[in-house]
Formats: sequence, C-alpha cells, structure tokens
Amino acid sequence: MFEVVVPATSANMGPGFDSLGIALGLYNKYYFEEIEEGLVFEGCPDEFKNENNLVYISMKKCFERTGYQCKGIKIVFDTKIPVSRGLGSSAACAVAGALAANQISGDVLSIEEILKLTTEIEGHPDNVAPALFGGMIASAQNKEEVLYSKAKIDESFNFYILIPDFKLSTQKSREVLPKKIDYSDGIFNVGRTALMLCALSNGDGHLLKASFQDKLHQPYRSKLIEGYDLFMKTLNDLDNTAGFISGAGSTLAVITKENDEKVVEKLKFIINNLNNKWIIKKVDIDYEGAKIINS
Repeated sequence: MFEVVVPATSANMGPGFDSLGIALGLYNKYYFEEIEEGLVFEGCPDEFKNENNLVYISMKKCFERTGYQCKGIKIVFDTKIPVSRGLGSSAACAVAGALAANQISGDVLSIEEILKLTTEIEGHPDNVAPALFGGMIASAQNKEEVLYSKAKIDESFNFYILIPDFKLSTQKSREVLPKKIDYSDGIFNVGRTALMLCALSNGDGHLLKASFQDKLHQPYRSKLIEGYDLFMKTLNDLDNTAGFISGAGSTLAVITKENDEKVVEKLKFIINNLNNKWIIKKVDIDYEGAKIINS
C-alpha cells in the first residue's frame, strides 16, 4: 500500500478565469493497494463506493494509457477538502487516481502526460495543474497540448478561505455565465490579470483591489452565494486586501498584506452576519503539489 497526498486548489483567482489556480495547504490523502480481485473503498460516503468514483475513473483512464492490466484495487480515503465548495475536490480525485495508476503501472507516464490526462478528465487545467505542481500556475490549452508556468508570489501575502456549509456545483455555476461577452469586458480582464500577476510577484499590496476585479464570472456567480455583497463591502475597508470567489464557489477567498488580527476581525464580522454557517481558515500556499509516499 502507498499514499498519494494532493493539495486543495483555488482556481480563477478574480480575473484569471479558467487560466489561473493556486495550491493551498489543505489536503486529501488516498491510500492505494492492488489486490487479487474486485474494487474496495474505505473512508468515503456509500454513494461513491462504486465504479463511478472519480478516483477510480481516473485510474482506469490511466491504465488504458499505460496498458497495465490491474487485477483489483483497494482505495482508502482520508479527505479534508470539502466537496463542491470551489476548492478543487474533483481535481484532487483525478490527480490522485492518475498518479496511483501510473505508480502501479511502473511509472510509465511523465508528469506532463499525467497533466494532459487529468486535464481531459476535468475539462481544463486550472485546478489540476497547481494540484500537480504546487504554487500558483498559469495554464492554457493549445489543441492537445497543455501549457503551464509557475508564477511567483511574494512571501508577504497571506491567504484566507471562508468555507460555507452549503455546496455549489460547477455545473450550476457555469449555467449562470453569459454565452458572449463585450469586447470591453475582455480587455478589462486581460489588463487586470496581467496587473495581478505582477502585483503578486512584486509584493504590491496596494494594487490588489484593482487587480482582482473581474467582469467575466464573478458578477454572475456572486448572486448564487448568499453574503457575497457583504463580504466585498466589508473587505473594502481594508487596505492591501482583495476578496474573490474560489473556483466556482461557494468558498470565498482573501489575499492580504494586512496584519492577521485586523483581517480575522473583519472576516468574523462577515460570517457572524450571515444566515449560513461559515468557517475561516488561514492557509499557506503549497509549493510541492501532489506527492506519492511509499510505505
């Protein structure tokens, strides 16, 4: 039996729709063992103990690529990434399954081939790329090729996530998006994305609010998240701080250079005035990405 550890991820990051993602210090752990026959799941809800389990689906697709004939599989789950909260839970499953199957196959595929495989499963690389490589990743698809590069983040920034007790499916979040956008909105987001990457790299906290503005997805998805308007209004009182929807939601994220005490005080004010239950977590950036631990 061996272990695969995969970090949570926050994609989109304000204006970086479907192109930017960051790995966070919140982890799912999966334990894999090839057995004589059958399919055994432990530690996950009963509804996922079948062949439609995303970890298993990812394993099967990887075995198809490697040509390995697997006899049977046992998977044990120890998961901390909440499901359908915009923190990359499905990407973590896809990455874990592919890495595990490749390990069982004898490390046939390169990490770039794993990235391509998991991107096919997820549909886009903005979550799977940081899950695999860690850090903040800019990614894009060029026909069948997946392009990526790790962006620098100045160590002076702090990250927080606000996780609610309600789910928000990616499908529902996609449905509210417009089919077409104005040319001016596209220009707006291109400029903000470029500014954000430079601001994060150079430690320019005073540029956070402006650079995290977005016109492609957050104006539409924010209506699905009760408390979003209060969240943004409250954060406007903080200098060197920006808030954004993590992935497709429902989690909200904060990046700041302000002191912890002031930020936590503001975040507690927000969640104490909302109807749903929320938890606040300060999270580190994970710079390692997914890893395999052999017992």
